[in-house]
Amino acid sequence: MKLHFFWFLVLIVLFQSCGSTKKHNEIVTSLHSVDALRVDVDAVYNQFQKHHPRLYQYISKDDLDFKFDSLKNSITKPLTSHDFYEKLAPVLAEIRQGHISLSPPQIEFTKKERKVLRKEKFEFYDLNFNYFDNKLRVSESKSDSLLVGSQVIMLNDEPATDLIQKYQTLYASDGFNTTLHDRYLNLGFQKLYARDKGFLDSLSVTFKQKDSLYTKIFKRVQKDSTAKKADALKQENDSIKVVKPTKAERLAKREKAKALRAKNKIFGFEGSSGKYTRNFNFVDIDSTVAIMKIRGFGNGQFKKFYRQSFEQLDSLKTPNLIIDLRDNGGGRLDEIFYLYRYLAQEDFQFINRSEVNSRLPFMVFAMSNGNPLGMKIVAAILSPFIVTHNLIKTKKLNDKFYYKFRYAKTKSPFENNFKGKLYVLINGNSFSASSILSTNIQANNLATFVGEETGGAYNGTVAGLFRNYKLPNSRVRARIGLMQIDAPHKVEPDGFGVKPDMPIIPTWDDVFNDRDPEVEWILEDTKK
Repeated sequence: MKLHFFWFLVLIVLFQSCGSTKKHNEIVTSLHSVDALRVDVDAVYNQFQKHHPRLYQYISKDDLDFKFDSLKNSITKPLTSHDFYEKLAPVLAEIRQGHISLSPPQIEFTKKERKVLRKEKFEFYDLNFNYFDNKLRVSESKSDSLLVGSQVIMLNDEPATDLIQKYQTLYASDGFNTTLHDRYLNLGFQKLYARDKGFLDSLSVTFKQKDSLYTKIFKRVQKDSTAKKADALKQENDSIKVVKPTKAERLAKREKAKALRAKNKIFGFEGSSGKYTRNFNFVDIDSTVAIMKIRGFGNGQFKKFYRQSFEQLDSLKTPNLIIDLRDNGGGRLDEIFYLYRYLAQEDFQFINRSEVNSRLPFMVFAMSNGNPLGMKIVAAILSPFIVTHNLIKTKKLNDKFYYKFRYAKTKSPFENNFKGKLYVLINGNSFSASSILSTNIQANNLATFVGEETGGAYNGTVAGLFRNYKLPNSRVRARIGLMQIDAPHKVEPDGFGVKPDMPIIPTWDDVFNDRDPEVEWILEDTKK
């Protein structure tokens, strides 16, 4: 009876918490008073002071206090949530902790509207970009190959250079490193533009190709337009007699589909891009050089991938391995720890205990006011177990709290660890987990690094768990890292990334002509 009553209360809370879309949109689009916005400034700064373990690592408290006070004083008239976001984000970027992020609230849609929108796609998002030499160019287009190589000049009558200049004040790398600032635009320009402009039905973009300017209008189109053409073609061919496949053919088709599903899970298929998170192949027929491209440490059954790959390397006695971490923004700590066991040559400690600001970091994460209500209810139900776990794992040392991951224990390499010559490719988008992995590899002299300085810091980063905080009046959301994750190895000065042994930065001509100067250098080096 008590249990039924509990769930009855849960349902009441759920229904009461479902604020109307109309009310949310009114708040997002209305002007907020000066006093209300100043309250938000104090609220968000208080959250960072309370929960971020390395808030003053790259900026002094006096300087950050001054910046927040200046921000409050600069708010002299009512602002929308988005305008307030654009004033607050550059201040948070001065903290120079790359995992900090700020998001303005967006217009919400009704259930009926969302159903319609799911059937559509915005043509502009078919484009991928590269930012070289202060120019934003189209590097890939799923729908119009003629756009590839074109420079973006204007977006709805706004110069691309002005937009980029503004966007680069809204995010930061770890510390004083600068390589991430340009590289992030390669992967994040569309995200930044969407966050800036919100929902768009159409977008006019002016391109420059050689010496000619031209404008293209991007619209929302039906996702199933291709399927409709296929259906029409099928109807035209209805009169053609279809040969029914044999039992053996059907079985072979099922086995092929099963094998593809298994590969998709292991390699981490990314449906939006049609690419795999992980790839492994050999450069030559004699298997003397292997390349392992890892786009991120997120999806897929990574243990099977690495186990299969290193078993193959071991059986073929491959002497050279390239691990490509370019544009790898990070991901699971568990995955990089597992991969490192195939690269280490002796017993190791992968990371230190993680500095935190609370004995209960998992509860701080779960009970964030920006998290879904369902998550908070589940956390409340499981709180006895979460609290007990946190109290066991978290210790106070020298007036600071430290959470001990299992990765902080001494471990041994796998028996079939790679014993040949290792190369690691890095660039400014090598961030977070990929930088932690790179630090361990470089500190133990396990590889030759090629490319450019990583965007993530050599000495660690504040990540692991995050508190998603929604500001009380503007509804701007801040993401606050809760755990300092770092390897036992440190360098001076603090605040810079893992640096390459062989600095090589590709040009736009390299990208446009599909050349890879970093890999070319490595292949020449292996011949020596």
